[in-house]
Order: sequence, then structure tokens, then C-alpha cells
Amino acid sequence: MAVFEYVALDHKGRKKKGVVSADSSRQARKDLQDRQMMPISLEQVDRKAENSPFTKWLGREKIGAKDLAMLTRQLATMINAAAPVEEALSMTAEQTDNPSISKKLMAVRSRVTEGRRFSEALALYPDDFSSFYRSLVAAGEVSGAMGQVLQRLADHLEKSQQLRNKILTATLYPCMLAMVAVTVVIILMTFIVPKVAGQFESMGQTLPFLTRTMIFLSDGMREYGVFILAGLALVVFFFLRSLKEEKFRRRFDGWMLRLPLLGKLVRGLYAARLARTLSTLIASGSPVMEGLRSAGHTMQNLVMREAVEKMVTQISEGTSLSRALRNSGVFPGIVIYMASAGEKSGQLPDMLEKSADYLESDFETFIATALSLLEPGIIIVMGAVVALIVLSILLPILQLNTMALG
Repeated sequence: MAVFEYVALDHKGRKKKGVVSADSSRQARKDLQDRQMMPISLEQVDRKAENSPFTKWLGREKIGAKDLAMLTRQLATMINAAAPVEEALSMTAEQTDNPSISKKLMAVRSRVTEGRRFSEALALYPDDFSSFYRSLVAAGEVSGAMGQVLQRLADHLEKSQQLRNKILTATLYPCMLAMVAVTVVIILMTFIVPKVAGQFESMGQTLPFLTRTMIFLSDGMREYGVFILAGLALVVFFFLRSLKEEKFRRRFDGWMLRLPLLGKLVRGLYAARLARTLSTLIASGSPVMEGLRSAGHTMQNLVMREAVEKMVTQISEGTSLSRALRNSGVFPGIVIYMASAGEKSGQLPDMLEKSADYLESDFETFIATALSLLEPGIIIVMGAVVALIVLSILLPILQLNTMALG
């Protein structure tokens, strides 16, 4: 069954765009006519073009985190209302305003109608539906509680999105403040200082050391500013490129974990992600080992991901989850303690969920405190730099006044 993109007129003469799944273009036209729509154009979706490198480079092919959470919630609601998976996919595709998402959902639906499992059909778009997402769907298929699993998955995605939004919102103002500060300093050094320096040099007097330093820096920024920016851009480019190499990335990730304060923060954030993901998977019916393997794929830090892989090996040999967490040496004590309590009480998913809540709350508190100190810090540094620039301009004037009075 193929997926077709159409432009058609409805019974009121309004132009509509969308996608329809059918065995052939003729069947697709008939389906549209049965829905009282007159096709104007009908074109089969080219999956290769949709997944082309150029489209990926533009970033338009990937479903956003917010959209993914929303469509998962819609699917969960419809499946809980006893709608078949293919019907839920079709209805969700029709309700979305994003053509790319609609095409993908219809393509997934076409695979489901061909007889494939929902989790297998989602593998058509691995960049959109991660291995964690597909593992949860597969667990729902096995347990027969697809609606509840999707509901739990939607909750997980929404909580993750809320955490990202909090971090973004909290860092937006300090970043803008820093950009304004840097812009003000650049304008002062490249436009104001050179004009004032020209006036002082015409007087033929010896300028103070601070003034000569500022003039030297100003000349350097004007003459070599483009090269400095190009050099910084190259450094950033090669750094980001090096991060794609596994050896360099492992060293960098390990260094991040060893930092005095930031390392603890990074470990806590990734531990919270692992605990919440593992909790969701186990509560949905996945075995601990399979859940841990799937949860490990969500870890972007290579050192912690490799630690999770070692934990999977240890658990397969009979080690408990809490013992494997302790042996890894990279996870906070709260996760180890809560996992141990969960194993003893038989409430492992709930205990992991609570540890994730605690770590995320601790992370949010730290970020709020750090940013509350960062904002006045930026203002103080900016004020000090501007004060130095102004002082370098005033010193020669004060020197002239002193000479005149003498």
C-alpha cells in the first residue's frame, strides 16, 4: 500500500491538502471521491526524497519533541477508546497541521495495514521514533495494553520536554544579556576609542599606560577582528567535528564527569534520564535487562552509556540492578538506594520514578541558583569593562587639566 499526497476541493469548494493511503492512484482518487472531495492533483510520496541528505540538513524531516509528545497523546487517547492502531494513525495524521508528520504517520499506517507490527512500522523513521520509543510500543503490543503504554510514554515525553523548556527559558535571558554586553564593548572599542585616540595623538603628549593599552587593543580588533572571528569559528568547527570521533568524544565526556561541580550536575541529569526511562519501560512490561539496554541508548555521554552496557552484562550474569549501579561508579547514591529499596519492596518502577523526580528537582534548583548569580555577574563584568574603557579616555583629559593648572 502506497502513500499519496493530494490537493483536492471539498464539497464547499475549499482547497484541501493532505495524504491518503491506497493500493494505487486510482484507488486513492476513488477514496477521495467517496469522502466528497474532488482531486486536483495526486502524487505518490517519494520516501527517498523525503529522507534525502539535503532535507535532513534543513532539519525539516525530524518530528520535534513537542509534536512527538502531542501525537503520542492523541494515539493513546484513540487506542484507549478502542480504535484500531491503523485508524488511530489515520485520524492523527488528518488532525495534524504539519504535512511532514502527516506523511510519516500515513506511511507507518500503510505498513501496519500490510500486516507488520506497529513497533516494526515505526522503524521506518528511526530518527523520529527512537529505539526507546519503539521498545515501549513493542512492550505494549506484548502486554496487550497499548493505550496505557502510549499514555505513559506521552507523560514521559512531556516531562522531558518540560525540563528542556525550563533550561532554555532560564538560560535565554543571561545569553541575551551577555550578547548585548559583548556588542557594547565591541562598538566602544572599534568606533569610540579610535576617534578619541586620534584627538589625543594629535596633541603629541605621552598617553597613560591604560589608554595606550586600550588603543592597542582597539587597533588589533579593527585590523585583525575578522581573522580572530574566523579563527574562533575554525576552532569551534574542528571541536564539533572531533566530537563525532568516538575516541575524542570518550575523553571529552570523561573529562566532563570529572569536573568538580559540573560533573556532579551532568551525572545527576543523565541518571535522572536513565531512571525515568527505565521506570517507564519496566512499568510497561519490559524486563529489567531489556529496559536497561533500551534506556542506555538515550544516554548521550559515552562514558555513562558504556557503563550502562556493562550493567546489562552484569545483570545477565545474575547481578541485581542496584549492585550493577553501584559497580558502575558513575551514578549518584540516590539512584542506587532507591533501586535497592524498589527491588526489596517490589516497587522498582515507582522508586526509580521518585529518584528521577528528586534529581530533576535538584538540577532545577541548581540551575535557578546559578543563573540568579550569573545575571548580576555579567552586569558587574560588563560595568567593569566599560568603566575601564571610559577611564582610559578620561585619564589623558585629566592629565591635560593637571598640566594646564600647573
